[in-house]
Amino acid sequence: MAEQTAPPQSVAGPPGGTAITAEAKPDAAVVRDALGVGIAVGLSGFAFGVTSAGSGLSLLQTCALSLLVFTGASQFALVGALAAGGNPYTAAAGAFFLGVRNSFYGLRLSQLLALPRALRPLAAQWVIDETTAVTLPQPTRRAARIGFTVTGLTLYVLWNLTTLVGALGAEALGDTAAWGLDAAGPAVFLALLAPMLKSTTERVTAALAVVLALGLLPVLPAGVPVLLAALAAPVVLFLMGRGKDGLMGRGKDGTPDEPAGEAGQGQEAEKATAKTGAPRTITQEDGR
Repeated sequence: MAEQTAPPQSVAGPPGGTAITAEAKPDAAVVRDALGVGIAVGLSGFAFGVTSAGSGLSLLQTCALSLLVFTGASQFALVGALAAGGNPYTAAAGAFFLGVRNSFYGLRLSQLLALPRALRPLAAQWVIDETTAVTLPQPTRRAARIGFTVTGLTLYVLWNLTTLVGALGAEALGDTAAWGLDAAGPAVFLALLAPMLKSTTERVTAALAVVLALGLLPVLPAGVPVLLAALAAPVVLFLMGRGKDGLMGRGKDGTPDEPAGEAGQGQEAEKATAKTGAPRTITQEDGR
């Protein structure tokens, strides 16, 4: 059977410009990528099941967390705090703060997917790191919907099945803390995220976010350092803007200096044309 491809779709271009036609991506390629992420991360639900059971939660409580909460970072934060002897309300608050990031994902995905209103409450359950990572790079709405659906379905089913298996097998593993299984979920996500950091700006932003999160971790409640690490993006953008302004230079009145060289001569030509109504050749002396 021939491989299906989505027809080209037009996406919005720059203001005042024309629409840009996005190149279609084969459906099979989208499904393959989505399955790869869903299976890889879904299997790490075993680590959560083991960790949760080792922290004292019952089988029913462990499975309910995966079924209803379904966001690995928040789940690991909750059971980790409980295993350390933390207050249940404090542990729940930390897990909540970590889950807030999914709300921001939802704002972007709602525009990209444009799902019918009846499906949005169901789709909201699958708005997590992995589905967002698969959906955003897709070139068309069709590909985005396929990527989101396949990733969400695969991950939800596998995560819950492996959570059950992990909780049932926790006793056979003995001391679950010695295995370090709570790091499996974040490690998988980092492996997915790393190839997406292609530019220097993205790498610097990611590095600063890591520094902020690790530096604030000992002094703030669980979940808050991750949220504050998002400040790395505006900080890097601000510093980049200041750097560009510094390279361009500014005049006494605070406005950017006119560029030198051929660009400056071009501006002189425009001024001469505006005054005389006829083009004027700018000589080297004028450029000086």
